[in-house]
Order: sequence, then C-alpha cells, then structure tokens
Amino acid sequence: LVNGSGNLKGCTYTALSEIAKVLELKGIHTEIFQVGAKPIRDCIGCCACKKNGGHCVFTEDSVNEFIDRAKEADGFIFGSPVYYAHPSGRLLPFMDRAFYANSAAFAFKPAAAIVSARRAGTTASIDAITKHFTINNMPVVSSNYWNMVHGNTPDEVQQDKEGLQIMRHLAMNMAWLLKCIEAGRINGIERPVLEEKIRTNFIR
Repeated sequence: LVNGSGNLKGCTYTALSEIAKVLELKGIHTEIFQVGAKPIRDCIGCCACKKNGGHCVFTEDSVNEFIDRAKEADGFIFGSPVYYAHPSGRLLPFMDRAFYANSAAFAFKPAAAIVSARRAGTTASIDAITKHFTINNMPVVSSNYWNMVHGNTPDEVQQDKEGLQIMRHLAMNMAWLLKCIEAGRINGIERPVLEEKIRTNFIR
C-alpha cells in the first residue's frame, strides 16, 4: 500500500490502515510504503532506465527502492490526498517513473486507487491514478462505491463510516482476487502470453 501523502499519518494513511487491517485478517501480508514529504523529481523521458536494469537514473528519492519492493509484491493499492481535483504532486511523478522504468514489476498484478478529500475532486483523482494500471495489464480492484474517504483530519475520516466500509470492501475484494490468482497458478493457469507490442505512429 503506497501512501502518496506528505503527511505521515494523515487522512490517506488512515484509509490505507483500514484496508491493511482487513487484508491481514484475510491472511495477506501488507506494508505501507511512505512516499514522504521530500520533492519527487518528474520523469523526463530520457529512457536511461531501459539501459539501467529497470531502475531510474535519478537516485535521490525512493522510487528505485519501491521498484525493488514492487518486484516481490503480489498487488498494490495507491493512496493519495486530493489537491485541486488531482492526486498529490508527489505521487504522480513517483508512479510515472516507477511504472516507466520497470513496468514488468507491476504487470498482471491487481491494483486499486484510493483517495481522501475534504469534499470534492475524488473521482478525477482516482481516474488519474488508475490510468497507470490500465496501460500495464493490471486487473483493477473495485469496491461497492468509488474508493474514497472524506475528512480534513484523521479523526474526521474515522467518522466517515461509509468511506471506511468502502475501504474494507475493497480489501476483501483484493484478498479474494489475490487468492484466486494464486489458486490458478497452483493449478497451472499462467499469465497470458501477449503479442509483441505494436506502436502505431501516424505522424511522420
């Protein structure tokens, strides 16, 4: 679970913790990875990661550490506060660089986006995060409503009973899918073997 908030234990962390509790009860080991409050450099499209073993050449932040953790993970939940109807300015470049540098660490692994907001901008933020999954062959895990909690403080999030229930339902669906994938693997159902990627560029 990735906390894309600069606040170590704020509203986003509160929502992720609710998910983690249920996953642990379902026998799924969890870890909350803190993106932190330090600036995250944007991807500049240099493509050096393709020659750098799937690691970004910028090493002053935790992107490469996360890529190494991601290789061992079976699923992901990315969380973010909502800023001006979009995810945090730390999480998006963090995800851009991680996914671009090593898409294989994420492919075919289930993922979900969750957001916290005082009031609005939530669905646009979920959409921005989820686009990373749908371009990378990742099953998207849903809940019984959009994956959001509301509140301006962790205490207010705790009062959002519907939002916390959405987080718990999301966790149950994630645990179920992870166990289904593992059962399939044990029974010989492997990942799809995809065609070689085609890139159609009309501008010459």
